Amino acid sequence: MTQVRPRAACVFRTRQRTSDGPLRQGGWLVTQKRVLVIEDEPNISEAIRFILTRDGWQVEVEADGVAALERLRAAPPDALILDLMLPDMDGFDVLRRLRAEDATRHVPVLMLTAKGQSADRDLAAKLGVTRFMTKPFANAEVVAALQAMVTP
Repeated sequence: MTQVRPRAACVFRTRQRTSDGPLRQGGWLVTQKRVLVIEDEPNISEAIRFILTRDGWQVEVEADGVAALERLRAAPPDALILDLMLPDMDGFDVLRRLRAEDATRHVPVLMLTAKGQSADRDLAAKLGVTRFMTKPFANAEVVAALQAMVTP
């Protein structure tokens, strides 16, 4: 019988699938961390998907706030990357609604946006954002921020 140990990090460089499906690494049961990316620019969302998938994350993408809120309510992820400027509702509205609901109140949120003014940062902090980062971003910074947000 294999002993199952918890994993604190979500970085999995070498992975093996066992016959029953779960990922195992060094005898440890590995569960991928899920992140929802709410970004309306396909080039940016695909770039984020690529770097995070390569780092061991299960990445889901939504291009608008309404669809993202439905997905969040159905199955809250381990973390959320949120753009500020979205087509149907802005990231502040998404964050406000996210923090108002019990099921999603504690989901860590990385706001990734081209708007980096202090007023935007202040409002994001007031609404409960976990981390704020401006575009353009360094891939390693996004990965490090997510890992820090989900590591106990």
